[in-house]
Amino acid sequence: MERELIFHVKDISHFLMQDIAFLSGGRGKDNAWIITFPENCNFRCIPEEILAKVLTYLTSIVRQNGPDSQFTLILDRRLDTWSSLKISLQKISASFPGNLHLILVLRPTSFLQRTFTDIGFRFSQEDFLLKLPVVMLSSVSDLLTYIDDKQLTPELGGTLQYCHSEWIIFRNAIENFALTVKEMAQMLQSFGTELAETELPDDIPSIEKTLALHAERYHLLKNDITAVTKEGKILLTNLEVPNTEEAVSSRLERHRHISGNWQTVNKLLAQVHDMETAFDGFWEKHQLKMEQYLQLWKFEQDFQELVTEVELLLNQQAELGDVTGNIAQIKQKLKQLESLDENSQDLLAKAQFLILHGHRLAVNHHYALDLICQRCNELRYLSDILASEIKTKQIQLSRTFKMHKLLQQAHQCCDEGKCLLANQEIDKFQSKEDAQKALQDIENFLEMALPFISYDLESLQYEFDIILSPELKIQIQTVQLKLENIRSIFETRQAGFSNVTDKHVRPIQFVVPMPENVITSRVPFFSPKPGKKTWRQNQSNLKIEVVHDCREKRSPRPSSSLDNDSSVAIIKKHVLNELIQTERVYVQELFTVLLGYRAEMDNPEMFDLMPPLLRNKKDVLFGNMAEIYEFHNNIFMSSLENCSDAPERVGPCFLERKDDFQIYAKYCQNKPRSEAIWKKYSECAFFKERQRKLNHRLGLDSYLLKPVQRITKYQLLLKELLKYSKDSEGSTQLQEALDTMLALLKSVNDSMHQIAINGYIGNLSELGKMIMQGGFSVWIGHRKGATKMKDFARFKPMQRHLFLYEKAIVFCKRRTETGEGSDRYPSYSFKHCLKMDEVGITEYVKGDNRKFEIWYGGKEEVYIVQAPNVDVKMSWLKEIRNILLKQQELMTVKKQMQQDQLTEQDQLSPQQNDEDPCRTWLSYIDEATMSNGK
Repeated sequence: MERELIFHVKDISHFLMQDIAFLSGGRGKDNAWIITFPENCNFRCIPEEILAKVLTYLTSIVRQNGPDSQFTLILDRRLDTWSSLKISLQKISASFPGNLHLILVLRPTSFLQRTFTDIGFRFSQEDFLLKLPVVMLSSVSDLLTYIDDKQLTPELGGTLQYCHSEWIIFRNAIENFALTVKEMAQMLQSFGTELAETELPDDIPSIEKTLALHAERYHLLKNDITAVTKEGKILLTNLEVPNTEEAVSSRLERHRHISGNWQTVNKLLAQVHDMETAFDGFWEKHQLKMEQYLQLWKFEQDFQELVTEVELLLNQQAELGDVTGNIAQIKQKLKQLESLDENSQDLLAKAQFLILHGHRLAVNHHYALDLICQRCNELRYLSDILASEIKTKQIQLSRTFKMHKLLQQAHQCCDEGKCLLANQEIDKFQSKEDAQKALQDIENFLEMALPFISYDLESLQYEFDIILSPELKIQIQTVQLKLENIRSIFETRQAGFSNVTDKHVRPIQFVVPMPENVITSRVPFFSPKPGKKTWRQNQSNLKIEVVHDCREKRSPRPSSSLDNDSSVAIIKKHVLNELIQTERVYVQELFTVLLGYRAEMDNPEMFDLMPPLLRNKKDVLFGNMAEIYEFHNNIFMSSLENCSDAPERVGPCFLERKDDFQIYAKYCQNKPRSEAIWKKYSECAFFKERQRKLNHRLGLDSYLLKPVQRITKYQLLLKELLKYSKDSEGSTQLQEALDTMLALLKSVNDSMHQIAINGYIGNLSELGKMIMQGGFSVWIGHRKGATKMKDFARFKPMQRHLFLYEKAIVFCKRRTETGEGSDRYPSYSFKHCLKMDEVGITEYVKGDNRKFEIWYGGKEEVYIVQAPNVDVKMSWLKEIRNILLKQQELMTVKKQMQQDQLTEQDQLSPQQNDEDPCRTWLSYIDEATMSNGK
């Protein structure tokens, strides 16, 4: 890194123009830099501080290329006096800041002054040599002994061209260029910092405006860089030497050699180029992020609009799902659903287009890849739900419409029957032919009406694959009743007309009864064929062929109820027997494993078949299986067997021993260690030999899994038993037993996850009881205020496993491990912990009903948490609310205790009647603390 100049040419240009000293660019034969002090009659009058500034500036130019540079000074004092020369040497000795190699002095040439100089220098030589390496020269030609003529300026007999005024101009230009480059670098750094600290807007127009402003600033800075580069190249061109023979002696040659001016400018140009390259790279990344941020906002906005529209259509189709109403209303709903379907097609096309757009963003490596893919999946799911729901509603309404058409035909049949009854007056049918015709009309009507009379509601509902509304059921039953009444009358009249056809006598006059005298018998007047029924529609008339036994369908209800109760009791007995029988098998299997494997590991005859290390791992391999066996064999199995004739005792049997089941937690927690040992020694000859001796088809690992399977099986059997024990004796205790076993399973599962947490400093048991645990997507919004560019990482969710304790929420990262069993036994790395006394929640987050916020320390840190589904979210919120409510109650009790203590103090000090201001302020603090705790 180049050293910065202590002084700049603009600061001392006035002193440089006084010809005090100059740096020609020449070097001595020992490669030391030459600084020339030309003839200057006023040199003795120049103050030492000015001389020091000039020499400091000249030497600092050289030290930019290397701190160890040496210098050779040439003092031209040919026209000067000894006294003046002596003062010059003294000033140089006091002011020169560099590594002085040699001082070459051209002594005065006049006879008198040369004599004085020789005498004076002879007497002062020792003093000078101690301080300065001085060499007195009589003529210019003596300089060639120390310096080549090409490194000397013409006035000293050399050929090196040098113009001091031009050198000052070039130095001024170079230093100004260097300053410009430095300012340019600061501007770029400042712009980069400004971009990183930019607060990201939360609306699309503002994002586009911010992006445009940033682009404008970028282009302005690019123009500035281009201008600086152009300025540097012009300056470099003026310092370069054309590659010609004539240019060797030209004046431009000297500028390339003077103090490395050309190299300095070239380095500065290289710096500008590097800055521009880095700036372009930074801008490209920044612009990409901003464009992706804008794309994400547009995608999210389109997503929310589509979700709103889809939910609106879902609500509209849900309203049309009501199948109640008359045939006109059902027909209207079908038309509305058809219109809704047309609208949904356009919406689904938009959704598909947005999903494709999301896939394109994902393919282009968008930083919010996980969120976009999640949104695409949500949109695809909602689209499928909408299409499926509309299709289902169309089928339901179409079938309901057909049912109403059937009902309409039944009404028409009823009206035709009434009309036929009114027209068939017995007096008109005195002849046999008239009676036969009337009888044929009756038979035709009965054939048409029979299907409507003899259907069964459940079978009808099954055939049409719809659930009949109560209103529709009543209408069908009413029409069916009317038709049965008319059929009954026609049946009687049919018998009368049959008599007329057999005996030509005046029949009895029949009277059509009023509704209150209607016959209510629903038994058909013929015996239909046994079988099942189907519905067939032929052109305009819907005819129903009855092929099942109606009498069998209409068997008395009490008999059916008794049969049902009997079947429930049988199933219940079967479930109880399964519980007891599987318990016996389970105990026998445990005994076989303990005796056939565990005990044999201590058998000296078996030592040759197993590695020595395995014998010491017996307790880890089998865990506390022996303890489990003792509990079931000595206690629990006999208790279950006592319930064989009394199912109501099953619930108490589990409840009385719920604490004993905690032994399964110990077994499950040891299971990962047990499986690790089995995996290492599973090919051991001992295990193969014992499996063969025991005649087991499965290996030991399958039997080691039995306790885990059994504790899971209990809740399934209890559920099944409870299903057939509703409202019976012992059902309440059975439900409690089921809840107990489910709680035990949850506790065991939670403990398996807790022991897999690594990296937590402290004891997790100090955090209280674990309430819940589960996997979530988490976004972190640190600090209050808007999001900044440098916080882009929060848009990509982190997959975290959360553990909710009574006193804290623990965030962990699930470690991805490979190998057998890695999916069964997870491993977690601890990330951070939030104390519940500083936690608050926001239950609803805009844009996703599965999200909620957990904020900490007055919203200094905000964690946006997305649950797998709404049910998981609501269960977590419920438990967190319960914890916060308990904390509030504890604070209330604490506050009350403080108030009681203060009251007692006031009673002990009755003379202090006025309210203590400290007490008032303490109450205020407690109330504020409670508010924050909420």
